[in-house]
Parts: sequence; structure tokens; C-alpha cells
Amino acid sequence: MIKMHNIVKRFGTQTVLSDVSFEVKEKEIFGLLGPSGAGKTTIINILTRQLIADGGSYSIGVTPFETGLMLDEDGLYPRLNGLENLNVFADIYGISHEKSLEALRSVGLGDAVKKPINQLSKGMRQRTALARAILHKPKVLFLDEPTSGIDPGTARGIHKLILRLRDDGATVFLTTHNMDEAVKLCDKVALLHKGVIVEYGGPAEICQRHNSIKTVPDLEAVFIKVTGVVLE
Repeated sequence: MIKMHNIVKRFGTQTVLSDVSFEVKEKEIFGLLGPSGAGKTTIINILTRQLIADGGSYSIGVTPFETGLMLDEDGLYPRLNGLENLNVFADIYGISHEKSLEALRSVGLGDAVKKPINQLSKGMRQRTALARAILHKPKVLFLDEPTSGIDPGTARGIHKLILRLRDDGATVFLTTHNMDEAVKLCDKVALLHKGVIVEYGGPAEICQRHNSIKTVPDLEAVFIKVTGVVLE
């Protein structure tokens, strides 16, 4: 469904991605893990055609209208309420406004649809942005650190929704610096460090490649062993 081959990206004299290659299969949750500044968002921006790579190639097996996108900067209109925000995009996609309410309810926001975005908590804004991303039932969903800065209860709800979307047929591309999240959700993961993929495969498979690290929850130990970096 998604392929990157030898992607290079530079900003001025700084190389932020170097020879990045991976493949995401259809109906798979793929996790891209790394600390802030590793290049995770840059990869999403290239895949979603917001940036042009300086080298290499990539492909996505769907049209732009068949993708959904949730970034850390949610891009919501602060003076509009949740329902009005989603209705703007429903009009763009040419779908019924009823789908807006359906999407908000799917993320547990049915009772807050009439509150202006600037009156919502961080977690509620995150869920509104997720509702907007899944509004048109995309075949490929890009989620850039979807649970960053929110409480554990809200994060668990988002995890359940992501798994349900995968089970309903969506391919999910997820960035995170939370190893526990990756282990719970992802079929395949890539560990990104300073713009280079240092490990790639299933969580258990990656751990088994490192002699002293045998269990999936020790994926974080693999990252520390390979890069010397402790994720926060």
C-alpha cells in the first residue's frame, strides 16, 4: 500500500532523511518510532505530498481523497465548534453533514459537538482532529503522534479506535515516541534515528535480533542499545 525507496530530504545544508526505505502492507498498522527531530513528520509530509523529496521514490496505492491525515498541529478553526469544523470538510468531500456527527460520536465527542474548539481540552481537540481525519472513511490514515500530551484514558480510547479502523480495512501509518503504544498497536515498526532507519520489522522480530533482549516490551531497550538515545 505504501512504499518508500532510498528517500533523501535536505533543508539547506542539513540532511534530515538519508536513504529511507520501508513498505507498509494493506490493512496493516505501521509504526514509525523516534525522538522529536528524528524526521518522522518529514516522512509523513513527503508521503502526503506536502514536501518534495530530494532523492529516491515513493508510492501510495490510493488517491489523495482516499487518505486521512492527523497532525500535531490540528489545523482546526478555533471559533467554530466541532460539528462546524467537520462540516467544512464534509462539503469538500461531498458527503452528508450526518457523517460529521457520526465521526464525532465514534471518538466519544457526541456531547461536545457544539462547543467552540478554543474551549476544548487538548484531548478533546485531538479527538476532534481524529474525527476529521476519518470523516470520509479513508483507506490510508496518517496519524502523527495522535496521543501526544493527552491523558491515559483518552489515549486508550484512541488506541481502540485505531485498531477498529484497521479491522474495518484501513491501513494506518502511525508516528510515535511511545514504545508501549507501538507494541500494543503495530504490526510492523521502523526505528528512526537522525533521519536513518536503524531497525525495521515486527516488534518481536526486532527484539529477537538482539541477543540479550528477548521480549516485545523491550523494544525501547533495542532503540537505546542501537542509538544510545532514551525516548521520552
